Amino acid sequence: MADNHSKEVRSMNMSHIRSENTKPEVIVRSFLHRNGFRFRKNDKRYPGKPDILLPKYKTAIYINGCFWHMHNCKNFVWPKSNTDYWINKLKNNKNRDKKYYKQMKKSGWNVMIIWECQINERRLVKLIKELRMNR
Repeated sequence: MADNHSKEVRSMNMSHIRSENTKPEVIVRSFLHRNGFRFRKNDKRYPGKPDILLPKYKTAIYINGCFWHMHNCKNFVWPKSNTDYWINKLKNNKNRDKKYYKQMKKSGWNVMIIWECQINERRLVKLIKELRMNR
């Protein structure tokens, strides 16, 4: 299936996709802040620039979009056009994620992954309980 957009339009669309301050990140950060947690965000000193870094709890939180990180849920669907490109791109993302998580764990950090589709009040309350247990 051919792309429905011209190269210029597709390029513009892709340029508007954020890598930081996404809606799921803002929701999680706001929830943590309201519950008294202080954190750093997107700290470049650490592998993969964790979305949220809680030094006090030695915990790194990565908030992953279901499409970009190939989550096995209803939100992930393989693109129908330019499939070779997307298969390679998304598999590389997933492999890079695993490498970053491994590096962080090796450095003594707890690693938490929150998927875009899992962000709800119940999951966030569970996250806080887990953080307080790691203290």
